[in-house]
Formats: sequence, structure tokens, C-alpha cells
Amino acid sequence: MRMLVSVRDGAEALRAAEAGADFIDLKEPRAGALGGLAPSQIRNIVALLRRHHRRATISATIGDLPVDDAHAILRQVDAVGRCGVDLVKVGVPGQGDARACDLLRRLGASKWQIVPVLLADAGVAANLLATALAQPFPALMLDTQGKTAGSLFDFMAVKDVAEVVRQARIAGKLLGLAGALREADLPKLRALQPDFAGFRSAVCDGARTGVLVGEKVRALRGALLRDRDEATVPATA
Repeated sequence: MRMLVSVRDGAEALRAAEAGADFIDLKEPRAGALGGLAPSQIRNIVALLRRHHRRATISATIGDLPVDDAHAILRQVDAVGRCGVDLVKVGVPGQGDARACDLLRRLGASKWQIVPVLLADAGVAANLLATALAQPFPALMLDTQGKTAGSLFDFMAVKDVAEVVRQARIAGKLLGLAGALREADLPKLRALQPDFAGFRSAVCDGARTGVLVGEKVRALRGALLRDRDEATVPATA
């Protein structure tokens, strides 16, 4: 299980990368669940990371845009993709209707590497998940829009998350979990074994809108690695 850490500026990006984050995710938490940074900010952070941490995988959100404004979403995807990130994240309501499915198909035709983020506050509709898995996306994520009422697992039952993980594996997609996850959620993450887990709240000096703390990233990274190592140690007789 790899670790994604969301950052809002260059200093946080370097802190997260130096502490061992595998994915550096660019967003502005004060602007919503998937609040976006200005393209100029994204370009500057990408340039900084490429100089100092070339192996880091960089993603960036496009911002919280309404699903029925596909033209605005596709324009912003293009603007963010041109900033040099590896992955462009786009939020889609997990109970989205035909418009959300149509958006997923249009995103699937994009020239950029898109990661749809299915906002699972009310679960994920089967047809929406099937549509997402049918597109040539390199990965999908489950996340939440609400960040103050608990983690992903307070919104979605573990068995339902497990089913999404299972279907993603069948489809050959990477699957990431996020949504106000904290160290207390590690046992559930260990049981589910997603390809990566995303954190912001757990690595800040207070709320997710606070400042990212490198030592918290390092400690959480260490806990993830311990979980991995413990899972691979054979049980003794």
C-alpha cells in the first residue's frame, strides 16, 4: 500500500516527499474537498519537485466543479494537465446520474492521465462504478466530500468499500482510498489492501486546512510500512 499526501504549496510538497510520500497530490483544502490550485502554482510546485524528488508521482485536482458543467471540467483538466503533473484528479459524485456517467466517458477520451475521484458520502452506484472501470483510467479513488463528520468508513461500510476494491482489481485498475483517513483507520486499510491511501487531515497540525507536518507524514508512513511487513511475516506454529 502506497501513500498519497495532499499538499498546498512547495514547502509542504518538499516536506511530504522528504518524509516518504509516494504520491504528492496538489490541492487547496481551504477551497473544498478537491479544491484546486491555480495553474501557475501547480507549475511552480511541479518544477520544484522535479528538481529535488524526481521519482515522486505528482497529481493535482481541478477543483470542485459541478458535474453537469462538462465543458468547464474538460477545460480545467486541460489546464492542469499542461502543468506537467503525472495525474489529473476529477471529482465525480458517487451517486451521480446519467450526466456523471457521460462525464466519465468524456474524461476517458482525454489525452491526459485522469483519476476519477468517486465521492462516496452516499455510497457508489453500481452503474457509475461500472462506467468508470470501463474507461482507460490508470486508477480510481474513493473519497468524501464532507471532511468533518468522520472518515470514509463512517460514510461507507467496509464491505461496500471491499467490493469496490475487488471490482477494481478485476478490471486491472489501481484503487486508492481517501476521505479524512487517520491512523485509527489503518487496520481497515490493511484488511482492504488498496493500492494506495490518501491523507491530509492526519498529517496536519490540527484541521486539514492547517499546516502539513513532516514528522506526522513520516510517522504515518512508518505505520503503513509496519502494517505491510506484519502482513507478510508468516505466522509461527
